[in-house]
Amino acid sequence: NQGLFNNAAQAWNHDFYWKCMKPSGGGEATGAIAEQITKDFGSFDEFKKQFDVAGNTAFGSGWAWLSWDGGKLVVDKTIGAGNPITEGKTPVLTMDVWEHAYYLNYQNKRADYIVDFLGSLVNWDFVNEQFAAIKR
Repeated sequence: NQGLFNNAAQAWNHDFYWKCMKPSGGGEATGAIAEQITKDFGSFDEFKKQFDVAGNTAFGSGWAWLSWDGGKLVVDKTIGAGNPITEGKTPVLTMDVWEHAYYLNYQNKRADYIVDFLGSLVNWDFVNEQFAAIKR
């Protein structure tokens, strides 16, 4: 049932999204997730570049994700209510790129929202908790 999936997935995605942010967050990743990002992307800057591209190229409304995929971190984008869980991946970070997430502050400047999301909103403590749960 597509309607049921859309509503359930959007409830889960939004709940997860709110936990991925905190006031005065963002900046360079910390802890174990920082080490894994460097291992899998080569650098934090390369991760940021890929996450930025995922967010900026999600046509219409969707999500950018950092997920665990069988032993490594990957960046994905999904459209609508999509979620990496449906592909067997485990999300550790998401960014909502539906217009309602940024329009009041950024109007149509999604790229500026993405810079601010990574620079001052990401809750790396929560992301590390998600990553630690995977590694257990």
